[in-house]
Amino acid sequence: MKKRRAIVRLLPALLLVVGVGGFAAPSSAQNRPAAAVLPVVTTAVGPQYDTTHVYVTPGAMDAFVTCWEATFGGTNTAKVVTDVTPTPSTTVSELVLSPVGTLSVFDFQTPVPYPFGAERTGWLMSDFDKGLRLARASGADVVVAPFDDPIGKDAVVQFPGGVNAQLYWHTKAPSYAPLETVPDNRRYLTRDSARAFLVSYLRFTGGRIVSDDRAADGGRIGMPDETYRRIAIGSPLGNTVVSVTDGHLPYPFGRETAGYAVKDLTSTLHKAEAAGAKVLWGPYTSPARTNVMVQLPGGYVAELHQGDDR
Repeated sequence: MKKRRAIVRLLPALLLVVGVGGFAAPSSAQNRPAAAVLPVVTTAVGPQYDTTHVYVTPGAMDAFVTCWEATFGGTNTAKVVTDVTPTPSTTVSELVLSPVGTLSVFDFQTPVPYPFGAERTGWLMSDFDKGLRLARASGADVVVAPFDDPIGKDAVVQFPGGVNAQLYWHTKAPSYAPLETVPDNRRYLTRDSARAFLVSYLRFTGGRIVSDDRAADGGRIGMPDETYRRIAIGSPLGNTVVSVTDGHLPYPFGRETAGYAVKDLTSTLHKAEAAGAKVLWGPYTSPARTNVMVQLPGGYVAELHQGDDR
């Protein structure tokens, strides 16, 4: 009898692990949000401080920034020439602040030192050392040890599945206006890596799974008549959309860093194309959302969408 009671007490914890781990759910629960790992204390500051890292082709920074601001609005800082890596390198760097997201734009004048360029996101930490400890405790690897930059500190961490993110801290705390819409950090994972990624990522970000659709419309990622697993995550570090696929992705899917919500997709596309962007795929309409893939000058690929069914 005691053994039976002990098993009953363990069932909620076991169900929690199964919900996050990616095991097959009954068909009646395919579109229900999966259980999320209980969040730890995060050192997140806010989504407007979480920058998308954009590495443009040499010489294309001005064209990229002009196109971005003509499409979405916003402002930019003055360009600076600096070294943002722990080894000798030179880049032109610029910060873009817009209603749909914050961008750190880099135009490297020297070859980009490894593993920089693979990180897609920079997250501001209120406490840098604590953020690094939390990353390690969550199961992330520190792939670039902490180093000083001209205005603070940085490190690069890697979550299971090979997902890199840069943690940063400024000597003088920045102050940015809140975003009108929070972009989706878009990640593509294999079925083999999804479970470990979710456990680690949710713990570090303090996030929760908003929806977990195990039979999402494959047309959204260029695979009509197929399905895939689409997981939407919300956290103090912003939104994340994880696509779990077999890796048979048509171009340009997997090349985009982020997805941006707009009120009028047709109008936004007109502005983007007039400013030098080109449509790579779409628009594609599915229930509650129309999305399109565009490429801005400098090679940056982005997903744009109207409507949201997170």
